[in-house]
Amino acid sequence: MSLREAALTALFARLNATLAARNPAPVIRRNETVPQRLPQGGLVVLRDGESVSETPILSPLAFAIEHRAEIEVLAADNALLDALLVAIAAAITTDPMLGGAVEWAQPGSADIEDVEFEGAASARAASLPVALFFTATGSPLA
Repeated sequence: MSLREAALTALFARLNATLAARNPAPVIRRNETVPQRLPQGGLVVLRDGESVSETPILSPLAFAIEHRAEIEVLAADNALLDALLVAIAAAITTDPMLGGAVEWAQPGSADIEDVEFEGAASARAASLPVALFFTATGSPLA
């Protein structure tokens, strides 16, 4: 498993562990399409994103990598959306090393918009970027 995949897997596990305790719990997915109907507890989708910087470090050869993942959060109302965003940010900032999978994880600021769902009068969606920092020795794709 690559370092990038390990970091994303750790972030996904952290989201599952934190949000599963909510009542009703949101549906949490990774790289899946958004369903037509919005679950009662909301929907959280982790998107793998992309590496935004790979800085070489000499002696020994290594690469400092910043990978930016996206977390999509969809909820039926503003209160639920805000509660999910706060819970996600708290989950990341409580353990910014994601159990040792990364050197640092940092949530960014969310972009919020209105969306339409079947059976919902209105819904809100947020896109939350999460920067994952780690060091890879040898190839930056390791």
